[in-house]
Amino acid sequence: MTKSSVLLIFTGGTISMGENPDTQSLAPLDSAQVLSFIPELQMLHVDISSVSFMPLIDSSDMQPDEWTRIAETIRDNYDHFDGFVVLHGTDTMAYSASALSFMLENLTKPVIFTGAQLPVGVLRSDAKENLITAIELAAAKDEFGNARVPEVCLFFEDKLMRGNRTTKRNTEEFNAFASFNYPELAKTGVHIKYALPAIHRDNVPKPFAIQTNLDTHIAILKLFPGIGEETVRTILSVNGLRAVVLESFGAGNAPRSEWLFRLLKAADDRGIVIVNITQCRAGSVEMGRYETSVNLQRAGVVSGNDMTLEAAVAKLMYLLGQHTDSQQVKRYMQLSLRGEMTIN
Repeated sequence: MTKSSVLLIFTGGTISMGENPDTQSLAPLDSAQVLSFIPELQMLHVDISSVSFMPLIDSSDMQPDEWTRIAETIRDNYDHFDGFVVLHGTDTMAYSASALSFMLENLTKPVIFTGAQLPVGVLRSDAKENLITAIELAAAKDEFGNARVPEVCLFFEDKLMRGNRTTKRNTEEFNAFASFNYPELAKTGVHIKYALPAIHRDNVPKPFAIQTNLDTHIAILKLFPGIGEETVRTILSVNGLRAVVLESFGAGNAPRSEWLFRLLKAADDRGIVIVNITQCRAGSVEMGRYETSVNLQRAGVVSGNDMTLEAAVAKLMYLLGQHTDSQQVKRYMQLSLRGEMTIN
């Protein structure tokens, strides 16, 4: 049987850190050093190659320019590999996985983000298991030779999840990520069990392409009891602002203050797209279900359904980069483009 080929893309993060024996402090390792800690990779029936960002990036410093570098690396190597594994820090991994899910168009191969809570050089590190399994998943094909999971995914501990459905849930546990509103694509244990109905496949494949024109003129407005008019006005008055992710209460609710309606409506009239998502980890916005969300509808706010914050931010950047018409952006925000939300 022909070996599958997988490209590892090292961007940085905890998984790429090692302990300096002289100072006992953590420092970035190059890709060869990281791989030297995992000799078991030689036992996989997979041809593994790697490229590395220079310098490696802490995920807290990850920016859309780095997303573009990842997308371009995949584009430049797309025809030469069966799958891709992106090694990434955990803090912004869900943002990056969400962004790449939109930037990589007509994807037919796995792109799997993974990382670790402990550096690869630490004895109890989760890096080894996460990386080995991510490579296996990226290389996996069905009996017809097709990729088993042709999506942008995130693998951590024992779960393969759709990338744009994930969020970091815990800073200390190895089970650091969760997909609260969508089932896992695969569960790993003694065997890898794929949830085939949950995996997205294009019925009519089109040529692979990347879209790297992202617009970052976005703000996040999180409601809280006691939020003041001046605070909201200041956020909505940011120069060049094109879109706002509104984190509302419960099923999409907000205070019924007249000033809040007035400010949101004025922003909508200026062409600012306002997308309503819930502050809750699980569940969906249902605008109009309660009277406290009716004003949001009247103000022109659109529902983000059950999107994560990370997916809403990434999707807006992607759409704003393609469209100058706010109504077009609103329309596409309410469509599921990459399986990022459930349409009610």
